[in-house]
Amino acid sequence: MPEVIYSGPDGRLEGRIHTVEGRRSPVALILHPLPQFGGNMNNPIIYHLYQTFLKRGFSVLRFNFRSVGKSQGTFDQGIGELSDAAASLDWLQSQVPDSRGCWVAGYSFGAWIAMQLLMRRPEIEGFISIAPPANMYDFNFLAPCPSSGIIMHGQEDKVVPEEDVQRLVEKLQAQKNIEVEYESIPKANHFFEKEHDILVNKVNDYLDTRLVSSDFDIG
Repeated sequence: MPEVIYSGPDGRLEGRIHTVEGRRSPVALILHPLPQFGGNMNNPIIYHLYQTFLKRGFSVLRFNFRSVGKSQGTFDQGIGELSDAAASLDWLQSQVPDSRGCWVAGYSFGAWIAMQLLMRRPEIEGFISIAPPANMYDFNFLAPCPSSGIIMHGQEDKVVPEEDVQRLVEKLQAQKNIEVEYESIPKANHFFEKEHDILVNKVNDYLDTRLVSSDFDIG
């Protein structure tokens, strides 16, 4: 997991990358929670998302948004962070110029940024959205949502009430030509402290189902 520093829109960005040597691979970008509440690329959920894609033959990048860790700049209410995510995907793809397939995954604030990136990058073919803050941010830009994916949420989440996420899911599931799955995890709060393993297992199960028919090795 080499540390990398690369150019972002507002200075350098710090990340961790794994690239697959010797063959074309899909790529995945992982986006962390809100910096103002301690979110960073070493968050346990972000780390396990990274490992999950790595084990399935992806080249994977997780990084710190501007103002976090060694990343330069100041927090920009999501506007600059979306630019950071776009620049990071550009940089990841430059490291794997013949990549075949692209996914994005995010947790909380990172899920909101990930879904915005999804709308701007047609090469993204799948997403994982964990605890998207549907009560805090506007998700109406998903009209229509261009790719299939999964949304996961904790039934005991007090930060983002489940009913707000359910409304978002129902809106997306009504759209044609995509499939948006929803996993509601009993007893889980916003941080999945006691249900972390359950969350990781459900991510694994979903990816195994989605990737089983793909033309690259997921072993």
